[in-house]
Amino acid sequence: MTTISTIENDPARGEPRLAGAALSRTEPDRNCPLCPRLAGFREAARAREPEWFNSPVPSFGDPGAALLIVGLAPGLQGANRTGRPFTGDYAGDLLYATLLEYGFAKGNYQARPDDGLTLVACRISNAVRCVPPQNKPLPAEINVCRQFLIATIENMPSLRAIVALGRIAHESTLKALGLRAAAAPFAHGAMHQAGAIRLYDSYHCSRYNTNTRVLTPDMFRSVFAKVRADLDSPSS
Repeated sequence: MTTISTIENDPARGEPRLAGAALSRTEPDRNCPLCPRLAGFREAARAREPEWFNSPVPSFGDPGAALLIVGLAPGLQGANRTGRPFTGDYAGDLLYATLLEYGFAKGNYQARPDDGLTLVACRISNAVRCVPPQNKPLPAEINVCRQFLIATIENMPSLRAIVALGRIAHESTLKALGLRAAAAPFAHGAMHQAGAIRLYDSYHCSRYNTNTRVLTPDMFRSVFAKVRADLDSPSS
């Protein structure tokens, strides 16, 4: 496990803050114009499917949670359609089943935002808040949207654990925390310490990764089993 201290003291508030964090706004506007390509793709989706959510997808869960899960971006027919992260696509089937198993969610996941499912001491967000063409955000778009990830992390006062789903989420989270990529390489099951926050890496729970056995359900569950054990440990 890599151990790196990146938490600085904020003299004005007398409390820790993330290095480089400057924004308090955690979510972009519904018509966010910061990434022209994504804004254009969003407008085309609105014209084609006016009943869909078709907006930057907000984080789901309590800001007071101890665990934050960071995905890549909304799926076109998943969160972009439903308005809730990982809701309505295959990745959500595996993610929410795992969260229910390890006590990070309660209720019944039925792949729609009104299914009554709630998160327990857990929050879910994305490195990029708008759906990208072919599920592939450009580096510039990831960089622009990181301001909202930074603000999300900064505005979670009880945060102790972050699970990054995939390499892009991992790399953007590293930058949000002020960690050097060379000192905290991505690997499934890897852990990296940033002050009071521990970052856990997992392959993304996409259909492609599970169909190709890059990620198995047992591999995915093992990450959350470790998070659960660490958060429940009196010494953590």
